[in-house]
Amino acid sequence: MQNELLLFLTLVITYSAVLLLFALFKEQGLYLWTVVATIAANIEVLIVIDAFGMEMTLGNILFASTFLVTDIASELYGKKAAQTAVWLGIATSVCFILISQSWMLYIPNENDFASPSIRTVFSNTPRLMFVGIAVYVIVQLFDVWAYHKWWEFTSRKFKDRKKFLWLRNNGSTLVSQLLNTVLFTWGAFVGTHSTQTLVSIACASYVIFVATSLADTPYVYLARYLQAKLSQTHHSRTERT
Repeated sequence: MQNELLLFLTLVITYSAVLLLFALFKEQGLYLWTVVATIAANIEVLIVIDAFGMEMTLGNILFASTFLVTDIASELYGKKAAQTAVWLGIATSVCFILISQSWMLYIPNENDFASPSIRTVFSNTPRLMFVGIAVYVIVQLFDVWAYHKWWEFTSRKFKDRKKFLWLRNNGSTLVSQLLNTVLFTWGAFVGTHSTQTLVSIACASYVIFVATSLADTPYVYLARYLQAKLSQTHHSRTERT
């Protein structure tokens, strides 16, 4: 049960970190998390574990948190802010590829002990990162588009822009995550793992993504609540001055 417990704790801590950065830095905090999660998730995805009776890669929760970021950005700041988060993630990936691959050009000193391990880890990074970039662009922009399409539908149908946040949140993310699972699993790992392992990883990844997508809905509501409280506090201070 160690892996299962760690995954649960990682989910809670990761999503709480997004909210904390949002509370401290508002929109810029969301952008900051996008950069951190993009780098970490693309390294973490190299690790394969067993949990909940399934074989899966790590990185799913961190990657799912970027959908939480775009959903909060869409809800509170609009489509343009969400798209900015997506493009920041892409720019981060490109920069990380260039920096990490430049390390391979150096001839290590005879006393160096880190280079073999670094080469083992980052020799696979270009493929994962390039696939990740392509999938990230497709899936994240689709998610932002779908979020606002659902929002337009519920606003037009029910004449209320605030209601049905849970529907636009999950309606966009669950489809986006299915698209992400299929494209990334085969793009990143075909030829590396057997077909059976790929199917296992894809199924496990989507199960995790469904769980993380459903779990992020309360955090979007909390972010909207926090923004309202912060705006109210700022307004009160402005009135007193």
